[in-house]
Amino acid sequence: MQHLIVHGDPGIRKDAIINYDDTEQVCFSIQRQGDYHGPDEVQLWCVIGTEDEREAFDKREFVPHWLDVDDIEADALDVIEASSDMAV
Repeated sequence: MQHLIVHGDPGIRKDAIINYDDTEQVCFSIQRQGDYHGPDEVQLWCVIGTEDEREAFDKREFVPHWLDVDDIEADALDVIEASSDMAV
């Protein structure tokens, strides 16, 4: 599990599936930052991990401040599925 800061909005929402670090990962949570007084473009602060880590996330069996943090531009993010619960 780790934090991922996405610069820009690639259209993903909670439970989106992305390919990051050559691994299929799930966006467990997303916080949208910078809509009003932030940088020029919005930032999505995500907690991502593999599906195996879902139970640990749901039960909060991790310390958020100790997770590794990476950042990526929205156009460089490989989105597999924008969100599993969004109607198309």
